[in-house]
Amino acid sequence: MHITDRKIAYDGHYKLSLLQVQDGDNTLRRERFEPGTAVAALVYDTQTHQYILTRQYRIGPEKDIVEVAAGMVDGQEEPAAAIRREIHEELGYEVDYLEQIARLLPSPGTSAEVITVFYAEVSQQTGQGGGLAAENEQIEPVFFRPEELWQTSFEDAKTLVAVQWAQLRKK
Repeated sequence: MHITDRKIAYDGHYKLSLLQVQDGDNTLRRERFEPGTAVAALVYDTQTHQYILTRQYRIGPEKDIVEVAAGMVDGQEEPAAAIRREIHEELGYEVDYLEQIARLLPSPGTSAEVITVFYAEVSQQTGQGGGLAAENEQIEPVFFRPEELWQTSFEDAKTLVAVQWAQLRKK
């Protein structure tokens, strides 16, 4: 299979491309969602010995979701710099330690999205967090002791990956 033609069908907050794909003698038309490159992090406060996740309204499921801190990479920004920025914007913390957990393709059959997932340790809150008013973010921190985190059910894939990674390593 290979792509023989590509057109932008929609270019708004996100992009949608129309692709023509050659598969042997068959020509297929496919749509591809192109949200950009994202970052996410499971944040652990080494002073309180708690994980800090976020709660915010998400358009996809049309409800509040508890998930790891996350956001989009801006322009040529490196993923590590982007997640440090997002942790400060969403939770108000400076990152002391950062480790990459995984690079995920959450839905490769229909989406070009890539998410780099990190584990971050913090110890000092220097801002108020809550997200950016300019981005209409209303983010609430949610605190978990490790044993509470292991027993909580999450729907979000990047959060599941990060929590299972931490649980296996007893981070």
